[in-house]
Amino acid sequence: MEKYDIVFIGAGPGGYVGAIRAAQRGMKTGVVERDAVGGVCLNWGCIPTKAIIASANACTHAKSLGKLGIEIEGTVSPDPQSIWERKNKIVGTLVKGVNSLFKSHGVELIRGEAKLIGEKNIQVGSANGASEIESDNVVLATGSRPAALPGIEPDGKLILTSTDILATPYIPEKLLIVGAGAIGMEFAGIFSAFGSNVTVVEMMPRPLPMEDEDISTIIAREFKKKKVKIVTGEKIDNIEKKNNYVVANLSNGDSIEADRVLVSIGRTLNTDGLGLENAGLDRGKRGEISINEKMETGVPGIYAVGDCVGGPLLAHVASMGGIVAAENAAGGNRKIDLDIVPACTFSHPEVGSVGLREWRAKELGIAVRTGKFPIRALGMAQVSGEIAGEVKVVADENMRVLGMHMVGAGASTVVHEAALAIKAGLTVDECVSMIHAHPSMSEALVEALEDTHGMAVHLPKQKS
Repeated sequence: MEKYDIVFIGAGPGGYVGAIRAAQRGMKTGVVERDAVGGVCLNWGCIPTKAIIASANACTHAKSLGKLGIEIEGTVSPDPQSIWERKNKIVGTLVKGVNSLFKSHGVELIRGEAKLIGEKNIQVGSANGASEIESDNVVLATGSRPAALPGIEPDGKLILTSTDILATPYIPEKLLIVGAGAIGMEFAGIFSAFGSNVTVVEMMPRPLPMEDEDISTIIAREFKKKKVKIVTGEKIDNIEKKNNYVVANLSNGDSIEADRVLVSIGRTLNTDGLGLENAGLDRGKRGEISINEKMETGVPGIYAVGDCVGGPLLAHVASMGGIVAAENAAGGNRKIDLDIVPACTFSHPEVGSVGLREWRAKELGIAVRTGKFPIRALGMAQVSGEIAGEVKVVADENMRVLGMHMVGAGASTVVHEAALAIKAGLTVDECVSMIHAHPSMSEALVEALEDTHGMAVHLPKQKS
């Protein structure tokens, strides 16, 4: 029986990053993976969607080049076959990169389906039969999969998951998206840019319902300009399948006809069939594995990271969890800080948020001061032609920065400056004392910070 210092079950962003760190710490490291290295994020999520988003944004930009004084002849139209081939090539390159890193650091990739048969023993099933390995430490990094709604179960043909829609180079004439969270809104932007007639149905009262309300309002406005119809506060009762299209019947009595339906209502945790009970582990109501801030479960030597623990289902959270678990298994004392997690939606315009939303701060009974600044007032926004959006800052009564929420070009980058400020416990005045480059999109954050005092330089004087 092969013996390891640490074994990661799952080679997604939690498992592969944690495994490399464990190997860097001198541990004999193995990774059990039943599918593709890189997990959902690299193969069917973050990377492939952003590759297609890049093509969608290029398509949008090309159509507006006349505003920048650039004349083009002919029509601008997407070639789905080429776009999907480019996506696949990027994914393939990055998967090879992870395999190369495994080889470089001496991480052993073990192909097969893992199941715990004890606290330190793992059964690995494959086409060649089952084998058993032993490890002093085990890290569960099994990720998640698209969730389904009763009566709207994906069939891979007319009703699709995010994985399905990324697999086939096809642009539907009419696309219905169920769910206006980050995934739904990203795909709404993609297919709208490619020419689809897109309708989004969301049961909550606004798109991106977990974001600050001001951000949701701006996103709704910008998508309306793209002719994306967003229906909020409604549910889909059922879907009737026809020969090559569907009819969705809403709870308000309306119906929507579409060539394809994308179901993007969240994720289901991959914790079933792992043999957790054989190691003395239980699951919560959502199937989550309970951990502490060191990524430790209730069983010594067993850790869990990423989506399977039920926290923020984000690749970067999984990667940090993998590092924390590896460091602690190697004798360290690392903790994960889930109070400060940047979240980005790669729509057009982008959304970047970190820290407390205003509505959440008020729920917690915190007296807040807010500041806002419209992106269109920036010099960089005007010269680049990316004028949509706003930055909003949330501070407490002592002017300590609690949150930053931005919609606009560069939001996924600017958000990290705010994250560092919140992490360091900085006040508004401490943040604005740092000189920012001009022209840049980061200047919007400075102006929003100044606006908490009513002192934004590039806003008209407030009426008393």
